[in-house]
Amino acid sequence: MTHSEISAMTLGWEEWVCLPDLGLPAIKAKVDTGARTSALHAVAIEPFGSEHNPQVRFIMHPDPDDPTIEVVCSAKVIDRRMVMSSNGESESRYVIETPIQIGAQVWPIQITLTNRETMGYRMLLGRSAINESVHINPALSFSQPILAYDLYKKRRRKNKTRRPLRIGILTQEPHNYSNTQMRKAAEARGHVIECIETSRCYMAINDHSPAVHYDGAPLPRYDAIIPRIGTRMTFYGMAIVRQFEMMGVYCLNSAEAIGASRDKLLAHQVLAQHKLGMPNTAFAKSSRDTQGIIELAGGAPVVVKLLSSTQGKGVVLAETKKAAEALVDAFRGLDAHFLVQEFIKEASGTDIRCFVVDGKVVGSIKRTAQAGEFRSNLHQGGSAEKVRISKEERKSAVKAARVLKLNVAGVDMLRSDSGPKILEVNSSPGLQGIEQATGKDIATIIIESIEANVHSVIRT
Repeated sequence: MTHSEISAMTLGWEEWVCLPDLGLPAIKAKVDTGARTSALHAVAIEPFGSEHNPQVRFIMHPDPDDPTIEVVCSAKVIDRRMVMSSNGESESRYVIETPIQIGAQVWPIQITLTNRETMGYRMLLGRSAINESVHINPALSFSQPILAYDLYKKRRRKNKTRRPLRIGILTQEPHNYSNTQMRKAAEARGHVIECIETSRCYMAINDHSPAVHYDGAPLPRYDAIIPRIGTRMTFYGMAIVRQFEMMGVYCLNSAEAIGASRDKLLAHQVLAQHKLGMPNTAFAKSSRDTQGIIELAGGAPVVVKLLSSTQGKGVVLAETKKAAEALVDAFRGLDAHFLVQEFIKEASGTDIRCFVVDGKVVGSIKRTAQAGEFRSNLHQGGSAEKVRISKEERKSAVKAARVLKLNVAGVDMLRSDSGPKILEVNSSPGLQGIEQATGKDIATIIIESIEANVHSVIRT
């Protein structure tokens, strides 16, 4: 409904209003035809975005009697103008445009942002927002339906408000395929997204104002962080993610979940604890019983994996008992941490990658090793194609992500005669192979997940 299409209605000198696009379901507003401009209470006002896509982020306390309710709002900036306040002082204010709802009617209005914490009303509805068909009766109070601040408690359960977000990708490779696709997806949905190089971050660790600094200055407030941390940066990257978590920023995968998935031994123990199928696995460090370790994994052939392996590197197949014993002894001689795993022969050099987002498998591919190679990783020359997974495989992938507390995960598994066997759960799965093989826009699904999980209503 446009401003000119508002049906006849009567407003009193004070009314309950709703600003749905800002995530503000209930505000008491003073209706003042003596003021031309509408105004909304805002603190911690922070502009972001580019010259061509200016945005502003601010915090709103809708209930004057309960400052613990905070709503994080953001909107596109349409102007910045000088406004004369009621005390006669001029102030430069950001101007945004957003729909207002009073009763059953909704129309767009322009609002200026200013600190109104000393005012009795968090919002002032000026005459420029009121159509000629709207009658103001100054003798009436709340002539339209009554709302309540309890609505903010209900909205905390699930975020349904879509607003411009400021998103950071924590990465060492800002221009790779995955980051490029997520940037495009976020910008197409009206968000501002920036890459933050993990190694250039440093932290202010204290109990009153935790912060992450970058190139000599504190980073701005982010609504969400997407951790894309390489294995070489795991320890430091997890510390940065924890710091953002301390600052109240939503992180797509938590530091705890990243750490659990990167620690292959811990991940296998957690998966086993929750009765998820996996190849028989033995862990070796100082034991001299080489033969016993191999037998625990089911005997030759076995796969020996360094705990620090990634993208198929540090993974070796020992086809005979003698080769397995030599390999185990060699790894032990290097003082390396490694796993010995059963070789699933019937998988025939193929594995399944299930991409899980928010508890759902959103795409799955079959990866096939190149001739003469048993590792099917795409980084090792393997090929990928779309595949239909079974109900049991889907259930295993979802459960694996859940028990490791990952919102986004790549779950790799083998098809064996006794059912799916989970090999690994990746907390930073690449998008290129699965998007190209399935034709699905996984990047947009990830951004939609962030939109659903970034909560606007917070309590101090």
